[in-house]
Amino acid sequence: MKRAVFIERDGILNEVRIGPRHPISPLTHEEFKLNSAALAPLKKLKAADFILIVTTNQPGLSRGYQSRRELDRMHDQLRRAFPIDDIMVCPHDETDHCPCRKPRPGLLIEAAFKWHLNLDHSFVISDKWQDSEAARTAGCTSLLIDSPWIGQVHHDFVLPDLEAIVAKILQLRQQLAYA
Repeated sequence: MKRAVFIERDGILNEVRIGPRHPISPLTHEEFKLNSAALAPLKKLKAADFILIVTTNQPGLSRGYQSRRELDRMHDQLRRAFPIDDIMVCPHDETDHCPCRKPRPGLLIEAAFKWHLNLDHSFVISDKWQDSEAARTAGCTSLLIDSPWIGQVHHDFVLPDLEAIVAKILQLRQQLAYA
């Protein structure tokens, strides 16, 4: 079984606007600005043989204010810029109560089936509580970048930045190899 690192898209791999209660995802390719500082840490994870999977809730699709074409253009740019293996998208609104919308673990479970992953030896990187909750439910280790969005739910680690998170994942991988 393989190990993966699941990475929240918005706020980790691309910039977001800060709203009064939550970060606001870009809706068009023109608004989509990559976080170029993420490249070096992702290359370290890839060199350590992790499958890198981006996960993202994109309710604008079901709400009708984001086009699939724009989302695909953004994700094509992500694939060209970063060494990622897959992008898993939940297009649903909160009111749809679907199993793939984070904080539910559906995206992680679907990826585990598709990629033959060991979720107990996989990690989730984010700056939001929803990803941490999905990680907990699926049995992954959650590592959050300290942000106003981490909430009060269970999380395994809160660290200052992506570099620190990747260093922690590589340390934990070593420990699991000897366990």
